Amino acid sequence: MDSAAARRGVVRVCRRLDERGLIAGQDGNVSVRLGPDRILITPAGFSKADVTEEDLVTLGLDGARVEGRHEASTEVAMHLAVYRTRPDVGAVVHAHPPIATGFGVAGETLPAGVLPELAVLVGEVPLVPYGMPGTAALPAAMAPFLPNHDAFLLANHGVTTLGRTLEEAHQRMESVEHCAAILLTARHLGRVNALGAADLRQLLEARRRRGGGTADTRLGPSAGPIGGNTRSEA
Repeated sequence: MDSAAARRGVVRVCRRLDERGLIAGQDGNVSVRLGPDRILITPAGFSKADVTEEDLVTLGLDGARVEGRHEASTEVAMHLAVYRTRPDVGAVVHAHPPIATGFGVAGETLPAGVLPELAVLVGEVPLVPYGMPGTAALPAAMAPFLPNHDAFLLANHGVTTLGRTLEEAHQRMESVEHCAAILLTARHLGRVNALGAADLRQLLEARRRRGGGTADTRLGPSAGPIGGNTRSEA
């Protein structure tokens, strides 16, 4: 991606995350791949509402600073691990959306086999065991999940989403939080109906056609404690 366009995009996504209540204070971090061996990432210690294009930091995939006057985000190890593991990923967004993060604090996954939008746009959202933020423990905890997922609930921490583009990574973050809110509402109403297996297979095929990776076999009603029923099929 062109560096100037990447800088504009990162700042735009930072503003959206702040405006939509997905982060607070200095929460969150955003990065984009500039080429095969460089990334652009938000700096440490900045409110994302105030970060500017000039504040962003360019790094090599080895973590060495190439350009920028600030230190990179404290979560840089997580971002670098994603780019090294997933050459298909062009952007990473990390935020603390309140409801989805609440699922992670409660030790629950977001079952994709309940909402078509989550199944197609995001896929299964696994719960990653707690790893201390800003340390190598976090990417190590994510490592088993990275090859086959595009969104992650980080236990007692937040949410990380990946995308081929910055827009896709950001949309997945919004989708995760929106679906978490719907699931929470359904639980308060006392019933969560999971999609039937045939419907889910169609959705997974649609996800595959969109380039969302291989079909997840764990997206059925058993993919997380949803406390509800499965729709019967004709």
